[in-house]
Amino acid sequence: MIVDSPAAFRAAVAKSVPAVRYPTAARAAFLVTPLGFRLAEESARDNRYMQTTQATSEARAMAEHAELARRLAMTLPTLTFPGDPSAPDAVFPNNVFATTTTKLIVGSMRHEIRRKESRRADIPLFFAEFFALQQERLPADCVAELTGPLIIDRGRSIGFCGLTERCNAKGAAAMDQAFELDLTFTFDLQAGEYHTNVVMSVLASRALVIHAGSFVDPDVPQTIAEIYGERVIWLEDAEKAAFAGNCIALSERDVWMSDRAAASLTPRHRADLEGWGFELRSAPLDEIEKAGGSLRCCVAEIY
Repeated sequence: MIVDSPAAFRAAVAKSVPAVRYPTAARAAFLVTPLGFRLAEESARDNRYMQTTQATSEARAMAEHAELARRLAMTLPTLTFPGDPSAPDAVFPNNVFATTTTKLIVGSMRHEIRRKESRRADIPLFFAEFFALQQERLPADCVAELTGPLIIDRGRSIGFCGLTERCNAKGAAAMDQAFELDLTFTFDLQAGEYHTNVVMSVLASRALVIHAGSFVDPDVPQTIAEIYGERVIWLEDAEKAAFAGNCIALSERDVWMSDRAAASLTPRHRADLEGWGFELRSAPLDEIEKAGGSLRCCVAEIY
């Protein structure tokens, strides 16, 4: 079911919090190295987080990425695929590839430089051979950049999908079907917000991190927050700008974000996470963040 208003979403959940019935954290994760790291001009057209005036260093990006993989492996098994110098945004694979327990989903990307990533054969072959996952490619006539615009509460099978240049209504419908979600709530993000995962995250189906000002309708974030009761972190502008919204729970306990994002958190928000049973973990990603994404963008989950 897809709904597109706070009233319809409230009616769909029947004024009660849907039960957590499915695994809330991934079994493993995979990354793609920033080989040939640079800023992609095509992607910069609709990603205002890209630091287009800054020089970039492939060597620094590769070192950051290797350290990220090492640290993530302390939480869950972490695989790394080689990057492609002709596809500089490939370091953010969660926009192109996602999994359920039965399939590998391949997104339908807005920009040609990212469509090239979706055509690589090695990742689908790996998941077919070693995980027995069927491949499902989203239709080419839609725009759907997977868990960039779509935030999934995996335990409840609910999707929260922001509509922008990177995801249209047809793409939201395609993702709702591909992920076999029980409910998808679509809404508009403010101009300049290209992916929902920069402004919100659901943590292991029991907490929400969200920036209220990034939504066109102020009732949308309030409606989403009702699902999570008192376990809501309302991000301040500075926290959102530092990519604190681009966090991810990779276990029932471990919440990961970049060092920059972690440093931006207020003492109250750090205490909230700890009080809810989470441990904050981070990695340095200053170089990779120049490309307009952060830690969550680098992580493709394996369910």
